Amino acid sequence: MKLKKLLLSCIVFCISIVSIAQNKNYSKYFRHLRYNHVSPYIILAGTYPISESIAKSTSHYKFTYNSNHELILITNNHYFTERRHPLASIGAYKTVITHSKNKETRIFLDKNNRRITNDREVYKEVFTKDKKGNYTKLAFYDLQDNPMESNWRIAEYHWFKKRRMIIEKRFNLQKEPQNLSTYFEFGTTGMTFRKDGTPIGNYNLDENYKVVNNKSGVASYQDTYDKNGNHVKYTYHDKDDNLVMNPFGLSIGTKTYDAVGNYIKQAHYDTKNKFLRGRDIASNQHVVLSKKATQKDSLEIRRISLGYLIALQELKPKLMQEVMNDSLNKVTVGYSRKLRQEVVTAIPKSRMIENAKNWNKSNTFFPPKPINQVKILDIYHRIATVKLYSDNWVEYLHLIKTNHKWSIINLLWQHKNVKRYPH
Repeated sequence: MKLKKLLLSCIVFCISIVSIAQNKNYSKYFRHLRYNHVSPYIILAGTYPISESIAKSTSHYKFTYNSNHELILITNNHYFTERRHPLASIGAYKTVITHSKNKETRIFLDKNNRRITNDREVYKEVFTKDKKGNYTKLAFYDLQDNPMESNWRIAEYHWFKKRRMIIEKRFNLQKEPQNLSTYFEFGTTGMTFRKDGTPIGNYNLDENYKVVNNKSGVASYQDTYDKNGNHVKYTYHDKDDNLVMNPFGLSIGTKTYDAVGNYIKQAHYDTKNKFLRGRDIASNQHVVLSKKATQKDSLEIRRISLGYLIALQELKPKLMQEVMNDSLNKVTVGYSRKLRQEVVTAIPKSRMIENAKNWNKSNTFFPPKPINQVKILDIYHRIATVKLYSDNWVEYLHLIKTNHKWSIINLLWQHKNVKRYPH
């Protein structure tokens, strides 16, 4: 009898443990989001899964699921370079997802748990599902739960299946049909998918759901993904499935990724697969330090810095115009009699040019042979910091190199005689 009770207690305990485990949320970690430039119909997915311990030391997305294996939260810890796009990126620190019988609702939060817009610039998204769990509608709402339009002027997406395609229609708040995006003319579209959920093709359709060319002669764009979920190729086709040039001057685009899924290269080709152009994709994951500054840069930084003092001393407004950046911010510590406290006073470039015309016309602000000393504190690629000494002032300068030309953009100064300032 005691043995039976003991066995029964063990069974109850084990069932309790399993029940607790089943009711517990769990998380997965991914280096990236799967790329999507087709439709919000496409399920959110991560690529390049990593462990929780690795996630602590690198950029990632955290996907949290409930006991029904439904995605309920995406935490965006992705801090490497990523292109913002209304379909391809989220644009919020947290995406909170709730599920009901036939609805999936998403809201977006910042790090202080305040409601914000996502990269579609909407506050709330409500997906409607059919009995099989497939999306049939998406509607956008503002903070007061009023219907609103996205930054592509879309208020609602409608989806239904027709033969091998998912048909998509989009409408604004006035129920008027909208193009796929504000920069690409596809009206009603049909989408085809692989078994893993990645899109194969996106087709421009007429009112009879027949594939037709748009005004640019494009009827579809088709995507290729590799085994890791990377979007590696996209091509543009006419209604007969021939390669055509799109409005942006390419027919074929390819994307290259590194070993952990970072997008690092882009290339464009024409309809004959002839290379048109390509570029490396900047990423702050692969940091390349600037090379040591050249002697030419050092000499120019010194000339520009001294040029500011010389322009004042020798009444040279043209030189002042040359050395000062249009966005100059020159500041120092001043005193407000009205406020009876120290304040920061600022002078723009226009004032400095006027000063160079007449400020030292009496030749009383500098000695006959002024002391002008420059010490370059640091140069990093296209920015530099300089300390400038003259007879009466000490100044810190920030310089910037734009269009192959150095100029002073920030200038902080004070008198050498610190007794001029109250303690």
